[in-house]
Amino acid sequence: MERFPWQKAVGLLLALLLFSLLFQNQGPRTGGPVPTVSYTAFKAQVEANNVRKAVLTDGEAVATLFRKVPVPGSPRKTDTVRTELPPMNDPGLLPLLESKQVEVEVRRKEGASFGWTLLANTLPWLLLLGFWVWTIRRAQNPKTGPFGSFGQVKARVYDASVPQVTFADVAGLENPKRELLEIVDFLREPDKYQRLGGKVPKGVLLMGPPGTGKTLLARAVAGEAGVPFFSTSASEFIEMFVGVGAARVRDLFQKAREKGPSIVFIDEIDAVGRSRGAGLGGGHDEREQTLNQLLGEMDGFEGHERVIVVAATNRPDVLDPALLRPGRFDRHVVIDLPNLEEREAILGVHTRDLPLADDVDLRTIARSSPGMSGADLENLCNEAALFAARENAGSVTMAHFELAKDKILMGVERPPLTDERERRITAYHEAGHTLVARLTPGMDPIHKVTIIPRGHALGVTQIMPEADRHYYPKRYLMGKLVVNMGGRAAELVVFDDLSTGAQNDLKQSTDLAEKMVCQWGMSDKVGPVTFSRGEEHVFLGKKLAQEKTYSEDMAWIIDQEIETIVRECEQRALDLVRRHRDGLDRLATALLEREELTGDQIDQVLFPGAEPQAATPPS
Repeated sequence: MERFPWQKAVGLLLALLLFSLLFQNQGPRTGGPVPTVSYTAFKAQVEANNVRKAVLTDGEAVATLFRKVPVPGSPRKTDTVRTELPPMNDPGLLPLLESKQVEVEVRRKEGASFGWTLLANTLPWLLLLGFWVWTIRRAQNPKTGPFGSFGQVKARVYDASVPQVTFADVAGLENPKRELLEIVDFLREPDKYQRLGGKVPKGVLLMGPPGTGKTLLARAVAGEAGVPFFSTSASEFIEMFVGVGAARVRDLFQKAREKGPSIVFIDEIDAVGRSRGAGLGGGHDEREQTLNQLLGEMDGFEGHERVIVVAATNRPDVLDPALLRPGRFDRHVVIDLPNLEEREAILGVHTRDLPLADDVDLRTIARSSPGMSGADLENLCNEAALFAARENAGSVTMAHFELAKDKILMGVERPPLTDERERRITAYHEAGHTLVARLTPGMDPIHKVTIIPRGHALGVTQIMPEADRHYYPKRYLMGKLVVNMGGRAAELVVFDDLSTGAQNDLKQSTDLAEKMVCQWGMSDKVGPVTFSRGEEHVFLGKKLAQEKTYSEDMAWIIDQEIETIVRECEQRALDLVRRHRDGLDRLATALLEREELTGDQIDQVLFPGAEPQAATPPS
């Protein structure tokens, strides 16, 4: 028989005591409410010999009348009235009542008994003592911990009842799959490794840019192994109360051990795994306590071979060294952006439920989408399906994929410009980019140029690489800078003036020139050395403010070299624009008429009736 919880018994007893204390002086009401009259009206009833009995208590009097009389403010007649006595007792009231032969009864308000007084004084202390005992007993309970539900992790559990994800559902990523097959093999046949004394890695760290499929790959490992999969984010450990994060880490590993063998997946582990005392992200006691507890759980005095931790991050450079050492995250798996074959396979997975038209070529789409992650390709397929649905089309065509790609790469199309001068400036600016890109040897081909506003830009020149690049020669980077300065050069040549349209071009050119000088050793004056001008994101290339570690003289040289490179590329763009001014005018005129040109149309405008050829590189 289950015992009645003592917490409920104590709560019920306290509720009854409070109820009795509040209603100890409340008796049953009979006859309805007694109307209240003024003291003058009360004395008038006494003077009229209409009062049979009067009950006097502290501050008030209740009179019983011989006959029902109307009372001001009451809709009916009554035989009982109440009045408030004056603050200073009326010395003539008792003689008046005696002279009218009124039966007088004097009562005193009953005060609380000694027992109730004692209870009222001790009740707060009893409540405080009861709360303290309840807290101590709850802290001793291993299931709830000192924080109750705050100390329990909110991890999502995927077991056999949930549809499993396998490696067949993960397109591409062949190298990471091979790295993780050993984990799957161990979870299926642990005796195979333990018989020979081998130990499986306790932790696997998945590193890569956002959207490359780290979470999906971790679920596929659990699906292939057929074991429970605990999924949580590192940010869910952090709370405003110190110690809650460590309690949640303990709770997570305890649940995982109970269902072992199992996999624990922690997404964005850099939220709690940043280096302690390094100043990256600021000091935070709760975060560091959570990290310490995680380190202890992964490699404490007790081995947890039945629990494998898989974590994901795109900031491995900021993780604590103790977290990355052997015995914790032994294996580091890099998940890079997909190549051409992998992009085609990913598109095949995301389009298998779409009604595709006969003109859809996934190979062509994959070739025109270098640098896209798996999440980007999924979004591309979804946007294409949405465009088809808006047109009430029966299938998704190649034109829908082109519209979706333009929306993702260039932004949402906005209403065209109405001011002719602004349209002309935009046309020549984009024509400058297009001309320079087409005439610079070694540059990627132009996919499309438009003067229809998209996103934040009034015009866009879309350059699409033909193949994936892993190395960028200095000649290619200098050509990219020349293309960036092509729009500014066209404005200078045609209008003899400058506009704000080159703001983004100048920013990109300055950032690229800075990397060439400070990181890639492409400056003769600075030499083959590197200088950090900010904390560099290992995958995204973004930069955070950081104190420089070089002299002011070197800073001046770096600034001069950056300016020299950008000015040299601007001069090369000006030379190209001046030399091919007629081609620039034809491109601008065509853009003003059609508003959008493809790569083939650009060649027809630049090289009418001739085979397109690249210009000789300027000296």
